Amino acid sequence: MVLEMKVPSPGESITEVEIAEWLVQDGDYVEKDQAIAEVDSDKATLELPAEVSGVITLKAEEGDAVEVGAVVCLIDTAAAKPEGGSAPAKTEAAPEAPKAEAPAPAKTEAPAKTYASGTASPAAKKILDEKGISSNQVSGTGVAGRITKNDAVTASVPSMGTPGLGSRGTSRSKMSMLRRKVAERLVEAKNTTAMLTTFNEVDMSPIFELRKQYKETFKTKHGVSLGFMSFFTLAVVRALKMYPAVNSMIDGKEMLSYDFCDISIAVSGPKGLMVPVIRNAENLSFRGVEAEVKRLALRARDGQITVDEMTGGTFTITNGGVFGSMLSTPIINPPQSGILGMHNIVERPVAVNGKVEIRPIMYVALSYDHRIIDGKESVGFLVAVKEALENPIEILMNNDVTRALEL
Repeated sequence: MVLEMKVPSPGESITEVEIAEWLVQDGDYVEKDQAIAEVDSDKATLELPAEVSGVITLKAEEGDAVEVGAVVCLIDTAAAKPEGGSAPAKTEAAPEAPKAEAPAPAKTEAPAKTYASGTASPAAKKILDEKGISSNQVSGTGVAGRITKNDAVTASVPSMGTPGLGSRGTSRSKMSMLRRKVAERLVEAKNTTAMLTTFNEVDMSPIFELRKQYKETFKTKHGVSLGFMSFFTLAVVRALKMYPAVNSMIDGKEMLSYDFCDISIAVSGPKGLMVPVIRNAENLSFRGVEAEVKRLALRARDGQITVDEMTGGTFTITNGGVFGSMLSTPIINPPQSGILGMHNIVERPVAVNGKVEIRPIMYVALSYDHRIIDGKESVGFLVAVKEALENPIEILMNNDVTRALEL
């Protein structure tokens, strides 16, 4: 029996996917549930498993856009599994054809006089010397590449920007459906929101001290590292409760506000930027946030992230600091109204109690939709995040580090 394999629906509102890569070749024997292809939707990259075992016949090429429900391959379930693999048998080489006798060399005339490449005639050399041009910079049109007087007269020093002798090749590749969708959403955010960005700086010394003291104990007990993301996520949750307009979005002529905090975390995956969501972050502890961040990051890295795990979100945190970014203006993730940008941590001189001290400083940026978030709320939100990060024991841990870290 021959089974027609059709493209399953990756999620609601998705009507088309793209064949990113076939993991098997036409005519291969596949096992049931074996991953046979990677397909890109406008939200995620998913694996397509074989529904049955048998010999596969591909019906779509890599890069093809196919509708959900379309047939992409056939699997012949009656075909027997080959023994010892499916490598093609070696074919005997064809007998070598007898060599023909080489014809006798024809008599040739004496070769013409040759010149070394870049050799200039006396008249041409004089002109080039007057122009200050080396003979190596001129292509000769004379016999055997000899530079003639006319070559020297027309020669000139390449101006700035004139293509040289190096490679000037180009390459062209098709953007994945996911990358195209990301591009569309970024342009949409720029064109449909009144986006503004406010900045601040955070002294990371208190967090450094906490991590230095409890990092190993925390990892031994919980199996995850005590990173920066848990501090930032919990600081954002607190600030969202203080400024609910930042945890809102525009829906037509109405403002839709949320009493929960679903925090989107921007992570870099093999197929590009992924934004999985930490659901109900307001209910999570430091351990809960770190465990969820690790789980989602691993799934994004391995290409196992699902559409549902990236759908929704009321606010986004992105960390350009892992790539060395000092400062940036992150773009809002629509339909959300705010995004917090983290950056690298650099030791900088700062004034502390009238004295100059060297402290680990991070610049932070909040991009927000000015249509529903006023300047007072946006600045207040970022200041609240700063206050929590610079005084985590009192504000985020309620003066009980052991209980907060569940040690």
